[in-house]
Amino acid sequence: MAKPVRRIVTGHDAAGKAIVVMDGPAPNQRVRGETGLVSTLLWVTDESPADISRDGDRADRASPVGPPPRGSILRVVDFPPVGDTSGVSHEAVLKEMGVSHGGHGKPARHPFSHRTRSVDYAFVLEGEIDMLLDDSEVHMKAGDIMVQQGTNHAWVNNSKAMCRMAFVLIDAEEPPAWKLG
Repeated sequence: MAKPVRRIVTGHDAAGKAIVVMDGPAPNQRVRGETGLVSTLLWVTDESPADISRDGDRADRASPVGPPPRGSILRVVDFPPVGDTSGVSHEAVLKEMGVSHGGHGKPARHPFSHRTRSVDYAFVLEGEIDMLLDDSEVHMKAGDIMVQQGTNHAWVNNSKAMCRMAFVLIDAEEPPAWKLG
């Protein structure tokens, strides 16, 4: 497993005073079998605007990669260096992630290719990674931030060290281009 992510959640006591309600390693961490990446779910909202009066751990659940309808997800993902992907099943990766390919009938560029119906804020915290689009790619390193708007993509760590990223995914309307194929 990857190093734990410290998660601090604030809230209010019965008198309305601001307090820390959770502080410690985020418990919802899992290894994705097809890719070897480690995904730590930190928080999920099921509505917009978000209900900030609820008690409990909103990350204490199983969740696909994408956010719930009208909701959001915060997670940290540790990407190991990628080796030979010839034996990796694209269909198994999609099933494990709970997402679609989005290739409009074309074969996937990479076995990790997928898309979510969301606007994603992606922050590289440590290391470096390549984000592959349908026919281009972007190299990112620690400190880089990407805003991704429902595009078909694959995160591929071609370096020799772990890459840690934080993602905020917010539900979005399906773009008209998705209806083309």
